[in-house]
Amino acid sequence: MSELGSLLHDLDDASPVPQVASPGDVPSPPILSSDADERVVQVRLGAASGLFAALQCKHPPTAGHALRVALTCSAWARSMELDSPDRDAIEVAALLHDIGVIGVPDHILLKPDALDRDEARIMARSRRMTLNVLRRSCNSAKVLQIVEHVGAWYDGSHHGFPLSADRIPLGTRMIAVAEAFDAMTTERIFCPAMPLERAMSELFDCAGTQFDPALVKQFAELHGGDPSDMHRKVAGRWLRSLDPRSIDSWWQLGTISAPSAPTDADALFQAKLLENMYDAVVFIDVDGRVALWNRGAERLTGITGASVCQRQWHSDLLSMTDEKGQPISNADCPVTATIGSGVQSLRRLSISGRTGQTISVDTHAIPVIAEDGTMLGAILLFHDASSETSLEQRCQSLHKQATKDALTQVANRAEFDRVHEMFVEAHQQQQVPCSLMICDLDRFKLVNDTYGHQAGDDVIKSLANQLKSSCRPGDLVARYGGEEFVVLCADCDNAAAARRADQIRLGLSQISQPKMDGRKATVSFGVTEIQPGDTPETMLRRADRALLLAKERGRNRVVQLGTGGGDEVEPKKGFLSWRPSRSKQLIERELLTAVPIKMAIEKLRGFVADHNAQIVRIDGNHVQLEITDGNSGWIRRANDRPVMFSVDVHFEEERLQRDGGAAAGSAVVRTKIRLNIGVKKNRDRRRSDVSQRATDVLLSFRSYLMATDEEGAPGGRLSRVKKALPPMGNRE
Repeated sequence: MSELGSLLHDLDDASPVPQVASPGDVPSPPILSSDADERVVQVRLGAASGLFAALQCKHPPTAGHALRVALTCSAWARSMELDSPDRDAIEVAALLHDIGVIGVPDHILLKPDALDRDEARIMARSRRMTLNVLRRSCNSAKVLQIVEHVGAWYDGSHHGFPLSADRIPLGTRMIAVAEAFDAMTTERIFCPAMPLERAMSELFDCAGTQFDPALVKQFAELHGGDPSDMHRKVAGRWLRSLDPRSIDSWWQLGTISAPSAPTDADALFQAKLLENMYDAVVFIDVDGRVALWNRGAERLTGITGASVCQRQWHSDLLSMTDEKGQPISNADCPVTATIGSGVQSLRRLSISGRTGQTISVDTHAIPVIAEDGTMLGAILLFHDASSETSLEQRCQSLHKQATKDALTQVANRAEFDRVHEMFVEAHQQQQVPCSLMICDLDRFKLVNDTYGHQAGDDVIKSLANQLKSSCRPGDLVARYGGEEFVVLCADCDNAAAARRADQIRLGLSQISQPKMDGRKATVSFGVTEIQPGDTPETMLRRADRALLLAKERGRNRVVQLGTGGGDEVEPKKGFLSWRPSRSKQLIERELLTAVPIKMAIEKLRGFVADHNAQIVRIDGNHVQLEITDGNSGWIRRANDRPVMFSVDVHFEEERLQRDGGAAAGSAVVRTKIRLNIGVKKNRDRRRSDVSQRATDVLLSFRSYLMATDEEGAPGGRLSRVKKALPPMGNRE
């Protein structure tokens, strides 16, 4: 009892850990904590917890996925007030529904890109492997029935699964929704995590085909709170109420293909290395041993190849330091990162060889991968950048005085305003995602009033240090004012930025502040990603709105808004071209969004707030807006005058009945939108850029309301969604 009490106390104090799938044999982060994860699985599965341990050893990301799905389904079943036996069966089935993954070969499970047809067929077999394993050990017919039909589609269209609609067990339908949402919102090697709103939109898109529409709606309502808090509550209930001895009554007394042999590494490396290059070239094999060290490396470091070859590579070998002059750990070394991820690395570092002289170098780490996907090692290139660094340092010294905040040494607000506009323009031109974080210390005035301004300054510097330590090349941290900071995240989508913000939030909450008598400070974050038609102003307003939501929901949390860039619409040929007419209308579109009308109107409110639009009239489901393209808005000449657009929006909710099959009669709710965009003044129609600006409004509207053109909507996204929603590790 003492051990259980201690574990429950630790569970109550546990902070959520961002979930990132880990390649290779690097363990995944725990869901709750290492001890709590192990204990909740033991009390839920009893003697069968060894099966789950086998899955953890085989592929930790899949085990973490299964535990999250089980905790989510447990909370969901409790909210539905299901009977205890039914809830128990759903929890056990969710924990073990992917146990068949232990029979999948490693070279398929850990493959960093899409599977071919044969590999996808082997992965699909893991469903049957799960059922075969549980038939030899489980006494519960309910658990076996739920697991047997995991993978079935609600409309009965998935080959190999004959049941459809309500004939599919309730637990199976719940697991399908929960595991699809978890798979979409978890970062994996082959697929980046989706923003929460886009993942929820995908579920609504597939409601009635892949998923039960009623359960999708329930899940959306259930998922309105903090999922980590929900997981901790379920885990605590399991620890308090489940008896492992009674759970054991559920259980009774059943070839992984060998990995392909690596190709001849020597021939591959000799083709890549030029021994007479002036730059240093080093090869490190997959076991971390130095295999080649060319003359350029000898000249740059003063270390001979004979003395270093076959030695274990370590960053200390060359006393490597990062861009800030801090020693690089072996885990942060470009070689280790490249071999572990299979991704190239470009960094400006400093090294010192046998002479002890520090040299600035541009490092380029290149993975060496055989044709069958086997990782063979990495090539490390060093280019002497000493002369470039000296000039850069002089320029940076002058630039720093004009652009840095004196207290925190991050960028000041003027520098942020200057960079933000260029940042948005560059990412829009290159069509790559970028994100914006805005954060504010919680109850900071109380800190100043209670402990003094010196204590407040220390807290501000602690937050600035956390933000700077999380930055990557291309990012910008700025003090926006007082205790408020902003971070521009280059080449980073909404989900990745939210995970980084949560890591910063967690890091600050664990720092004891000496001038606050050891107490700890917390911070709230608003996060958003650039969207079609965005300007620096709309992007900042949306992030600020997310920060206000984080404050309203209790502080010390991260709220993300926006669905990301998505697929931009191409205007029909000639559709937006100006033609002489008395009409001031520019664009007329019929759009479709897969969410109910209530949710669509909530999305419209965000569009109005972030674009500073004026509501002219509301008549039932018809809304008329005015949006001014002001002096600081979209890209144009400095002497252009503003343009005022009139936006008419008409909503209409549809309930569609599915035809044919066992799922006939199931209703799917979606919202049709009729959108008209025009100018308030006829003279503005003659301007050469008005069509492009109207298109920007259309793209932004579509992104906020997660809408598509009606003509391509029915069934248009199902094939793409099907690829996004298989079980963890299944990449058909």
